[in-house]
Amino acid sequence: MRDVLADIEGFLADGRQVALATVVETWGSAPRTIGAKMAVADDRRIAGSVSGGCVENAVVEASDDVLRSGKPRLLKFGVSDDAAWSVGLACGGAIEVFVEPLDPELFGPVRDALRHEQPLAVATAIRGDVGRRVAVFADGRAIGAEDAPMREAARSALAAGQSGRAPLDGGELFVDVLLPSPRLIVVGGVHIAVALVTLGKALGFRTVLVDPRETFANPKRFPHADEIVSAWPDQALAKLALNAGTAVAVLAHDPKLDDPALIAALASPAFYVGALGSTRTQEKRRKRLLEAGVSPEALARLHAPIGLDLGGRAPEEIALSVMAQIVAARHGKAPTA
Repeated sequence: MRDVLADIEGFLADGRQVALATVVETWGSAPRTIGAKMAVADDRRIAGSVSGGCVENAVVEASDDVLRSGKPRLLKFGVSDDAAWSVGLACGGAIEVFVEPLDPELFGPVRDALRHEQPLAVATAIRGDVGRRVAVFADGRAIGAEDAPMREAARSALAAGQSGRAPLDGGELFVDVLLPSPRLIVVGGVHIAVALVTLGKALGFRTVLVDPRETFANPKRFPHADEIVSAWPDQALAKLALNAGTAVAVLAHDPKLDDPALIAALASPAFYVGALGSTRTQEKRRKRLLEAGVSPEALARLHAPIGLDLGGRAPEEIALSVMAQIVAARHGKAPTA
């Protein structure tokens, strides 16, 4: 949803009606995941994608119909569907896409929650009483349908942090869970960190730079950082409240900064913890961390040497290797060293 927020605001500012298409199911090698969105204005401007280009034109056609009639539609595309071949979805997968008129009463609160990095869930009836919807927020608020089972389904999905479908009174819901942006915390304002923060920001991460040295940690040096914390890493990480949506890249290459950061990060639920340094440096570091009380199980989570081995040596190439490993870890594809 974040990918299309600004464009939707632009469409609305131009006085356009907007249809919102959401991937609600995938099978096989479908190119986009559940929850992927495309916004279509009534002048046929589009934002976002539901298939990487395969079925976009068909979705635009359906959006025209939805905006004219005001009635949502559930579309299915796949290799066994002749219509799917005509629009090019021949990659071996299949998707279902729900297309509905944008609800202006929900859009504002949803937009505000996303901008304030607050989690929420939107439950929409995609079968049965199609189009009925409710948004449930982390603070307990609910906006939309006065339907207790729908609200409970949304709250359950929000608690689990997982989008999906659920039965409802002979029909079916799609519950879209919108979580805060993943966060990238970089410890040490070195040259590689400049490129890593820039790349992380481009990939949709909320970026935080931690370094007590103001020469290294300042807005001029890190214009793409969402936050700069000028504090010792252990103090900074304690205040930043690391969670399962956090990646920590430790780059200072100075034990006074690196070790406290790693001790804190490895004790947290962060999905990724990596540290810069050669194999020899890592051996010494692992020994120090074990002596400091880090358990072997926690230490096994450490990606060190940091990054995938892409063969690059320039700071930007190293940053790319680190970001590639972070993305892989986020999707369960990156084993530790």
